[in-house]
Amino acid sequence: MGSGAGEWGWVERRRVLFPFLLSLFCLALSEQIRYRIPEEMPKGSVVGNLAKDLGLRVHELPTRKLRVSSEKPYFTVSTESGELLVSSRLDREQICGKKPACVLEFEAVAENPLNFYHVNVEIDDINDHTPKFTQTAFELQISESAQPGTRFILEGAEDADIGSNSLQNYKLTPSPGFSLITKEKKDGSKYPELVLEKPLDREQQSHHRLVLNALDGGDPTLSGTTELQIRVTDANDNPPVFSQDVYRVSLRENLPPGTPVLQVSATDQDEGVNSEITYSFHRAGQVFDLNSNSGEITTLKTLDFEEIKEYSIVVEGRDGGGLVAQCTVEINIQDENDNSPEITVHSLLEMILENTVLGTLIALIKIHDQDSGENGEVDCWLEGVVPFKVMSSSRNSYKLVTDGALDREQTPEYNVTIRATDRGKPPLSSRTSVTLHIADINDNTPVFHQAAYVVHVAENNPPGASIAQVSASDPDLGPNGHISYSILASDLEPRALSSYVSVNAQSGVVFAQRAFDHEQLRAFELTLQARDQGSPALSANVSLRVLVDDRNDNAPRVLYPALGPDGSALFDTVPRAAQPGYLVTKVVAVDADSGHNAWLSYHVLQASEPGLFSLGLRTGEVRTVRALGDRDAARQRLLVAVRDGGQPSLSATATLHLVFADNLQEALPDLSDRPAPHDPQAELQFYLVLALALISVLFFLAVILAIAMRLRSSSNCAPWNCFQPGFCSKSGPVVLPNYSEGTLPYSYNLYVAQTGRTEFNFLKCNEQLNSGQDIVCGDPSGALFPPCSSSEWTSHPEILTPQAPPNTDWRFSQAQRPGTSGSQNGDETGTWPNNQFDTEMLQAMILASASEAADGSSTLGGGAGTMGLSARYGPQFTLQHVPDYRQNVYIPGSNATLTNAAGKRDGKAPAGGNGNKKKSGKKEKK
Repeated sequence: MGSGAGEWGWVERRRVLFPFLLSLFCLALSEQIRYRIPEEMPKGSVVGNLAKDLGLRVHELPTRKLRVSSEKPYFTVSTESGELLVSSRLDREQICGKKPACVLEFEAVAENPLNFYHVNVEIDDINDHTPKFTQTAFELQISESAQPGTRFILEGAEDADIGSNSLQNYKLTPSPGFSLITKEKKDGSKYPELVLEKPLDREQQSHHRLVLNALDGGDPTLSGTTELQIRVTDANDNPPVFSQDVYRVSLRENLPPGTPVLQVSATDQDEGVNSEITYSFHRAGQVFDLNSNSGEITTLKTLDFEEIKEYSIVVEGRDGGGLVAQCTVEINIQDENDNSPEITVHSLLEMILENTVLGTLIALIKIHDQDSGENGEVDCWLEGVVPFKVMSSSRNSYKLVTDGALDREQTPEYNVTIRATDRGKPPLSSRTSVTLHIADINDNTPVFHQAAYVVHVAENNPPGASIAQVSASDPDLGPNGHISYSILASDLEPRALSSYVSVNAQSGVVFAQRAFDHEQLRAFELTLQARDQGSPALSANVSLRVLVDDRNDNAPRVLYPALGPDGSALFDTVPRAAQPGYLVTKVVAVDADSGHNAWLSYHVLQASEPGLFSLGLRTGEVRTVRALGDRDAARQRLLVAVRDGGQPSLSATATLHLVFADNLQEALPDLSDRPAPHDPQAELQFYLVLALALISVLFFLAVILAIAMRLRSSSNCAPWNCFQPGFCSKSGPVVLPNYSEGTLPYSYNLYVAQTGRTEFNFLKCNEQLNSGQDIVCGDPSGALFPPCSSSEWTSHPEILTPQAPPNTDWRFSQAQRPGTSGSQNGDETGTWPNNQFDTEMLQAMILASASEAADGSSTLGGGAGTMGLSARYGPQFTLQHVPDYRQNVYIPGSNATLTNAAGKRDGKAPAGGNGNKKKSGKKEKK
């Protein structure tokens, strides 16, 4: 004990260890510790080293969390030393009253593991209470006729202490007429009786004052005093006498107020007033009532056994002469079963692990019944079927322990009802409910929703597409039920696995990392794992088989017939005498696809002799339908299409070259006569040249047609109107409708723009000309037609500058008339040959000269100034006899202009300068 025990030298402290087995499952040894200390120890005093007495070490205290579990906080445990300390005032008289033994019972609780230890602390009484009288002075009336030896009961003192410290003796101040006797009641309490030693004489002394002392047995002795005032009254020879000195009665508690208890009775042998007795309580009380005339005692309030178990009352009987007699009434209260058990739950675990073993301590249950005897004996149990039970630990103390397997996934919490019933008649019971929460542990493995997964994925899928999803569930809570997915194994190469598939760790969605090819990978299998986040983690595996479905993404490939090593087509020989149904050859093709996509069919697209051969739809076998005829060619060609069964269908073609011959030597001449393969580039050039020729022909036909329509529309134009203002339009020179001798049958003005646009601008007549007019304007050279007036040149800026001054006599003489092969045919007037053939030849040679210029020549004709006409009409036919129309001819895509060679020799610049070019920013009409 600490210093507190030293201060109370007489204090004895004892510690007794009582081992016993708590339960078959718990296998824990519970110790009952007892201490004995005096009352009124100061706060903080050490009762004992509880940790040491329980076998706990000091360094274990923070982990074990040793503490006191009691209804009232009288004690506490030091967390540093494990000592049991006084935490509040210990007043034995207040705690236990008059009980001979005052014991405080409580439990010491230690955690990790949880266990309870019963501790009893016995409180020893100390002499801390002085005997006290209820009054400081008492008055006692004694008749002078009282005989010596008469006894008078005096009011006793009260001492809250017990045992030797309680009231032990009474003393009276010395007096010759009185003495004092100390008597003891049944309950052990002492009271004084005053004894008259000699007769009294009221006339000599009517009052006596005595001091009454009450002494206890403590060390040091404490005492209390009161003054006894004795008044001597006149003589009354016979005092009242009660029928019994002590009246005893038993009452049940909870009787209603006014219930009769008993009736005391006293007699007096005197007569008259001296025989009339009145009853009263020696000390007034608040529990019982006394009828002063009849002596009947009744209850004033309800009696409670739990408060006071026994009452001792002094009743006085006084006659009319003042003589008094006393008796004692002892009332014993009988207990009734009027208190239900009170249930208190201590140190309840907040969470209970679901893997807790049987017999694990959950809580301490204390039951208190204020009744006594059988009424205070209590039985405790749990209602319903629960995996728990209560075990008796000590009197009215029970332990709540586990009695079955716990599974949070099935029952996350239990509402346990504790019921306590006493053994009274009728029994009373009470109940209380506690909620026990089951804590989760990682005891459930993730479970996939399917035993195995099979998914179909079409090939050529987009990378990153979701192809499947696996799902698992775990009934555990928190991290124990949080599932993550991963790929554990695969029949693919480990290094290539990540390039094929991946799985989302949270959702279980499986993604394709690349486009699958059915022809390369038709199926693969993955082993997926679902793993929770518990400690230790639990996992489950499932297989996922991925089947890559085929798509028609491969065209058939012809294996036979194949091209030779040099790229030439091979041929098959057929006997000339082959009969119908003869197997000639077989087209062999394969398709990398599978299923319906690889189901091939064979079709003839083109055949030299459609009815000569047949082709098997599914076999690809080429057979003869009929025998070879005389008119059938020895060489045959079949164009075969091979189609698959996909949607859409894909196909390939093969060409079969068949030669009817009985042997190879016979087939070789037929093969040598085969034309050489065409060159695609040469064929393209051929078609381009042909197209250019057709365009040229169409161009010249359009020119001739336009000139003819123009001549026809201008046949009614009057020649003298050319000289009138505004006669010539801006479109170009005017051609007269009537021709004179030596003139060309038509006149044209041709322009070829570099953009490829061709314009034909002819002279347009605004007014009709007379039929006999020979004057023509609009010829810039003046060689064939007279020039227009200055106003007309001004109004026609597109007319080119004339190359030479006009010839005054532009008619041909007889010598100058050209003729066929140099002849001088023609009339004498010197007109242009009217022979249609010669005229057409001349036109053709002019056009040919224009074509030669288009080929790159800057001049016309074979000789200088001949325009190529001397070869036809003789050397005398020169350009001086023919107007120079070359200035109005432009070469497509070139700046060259047909010029007069003779003019160059004469030092004259050719008309038109550098040709009829388009001026920048302005498009001219010619």
